[in-house]
Amino acid sequence: MKTLILHGWGGSDFPHWQSYLASELAKDYGTVSFPLLKDKDTPQKDVWMAQVQEILEDFKPDIVVCHSLANILWFHLCNEKKINTQIKKLFLVAPPSLTCKLEELSTFFPVAIPKELYAKNVTLITSTNDPYLNQEEALSLAKALEVNHTVLTDAGHINAASGYGAWEEIISLVQSV
Repeated sequence: MKTLILHGWGGSDFPHWQSYLASELAKDYGTVSFPLLKDKDTPQKDVWMAQVQEILEDFKPDIVVCHSLANILWFHLCNEKKINTQIKKLFLVAPPSLTCKLEELSTFFPVAIPKELYAKNVTLITSTNDPYLNQEEALSLAKALEVNHTVLTDAGHINAASGYGAWEEIISLVQSV
């Protein structure tokens, strides 16, 4: 299985769970792409879209794991029909509100909920106390997307700052495909 891991704003450097996931998958001879998206601290939607579209065409992943802003990027790719294949599994972890008002991320928002996610199986993972997506929005998003939804209790933004480095559950979920 080929796994593409897409980070959010600022990246997912160690000890973030995404860097841990990449290393754990590679240890078992998994094929992993964990690209550093251009200008991770000052992202621009069109730049990231072009970069990820090229990666999708070249790498042809079976699994895609998005964190935070990468979820919004995936939604834009879907809405603009920039994905030309159906992946086996998609993980949408800790997406921000679809109407995020952060000036630094203004090129990404607002975003419409995609009608097609280009994945056979989709799991949305949110937290009860994510500062970027409240519970009501998370439940509404899961319902609109019609996807599996896992809610973690008090996991913050599901990142290294909230204790998500070595996250065994995500490794098991990704490897269970």
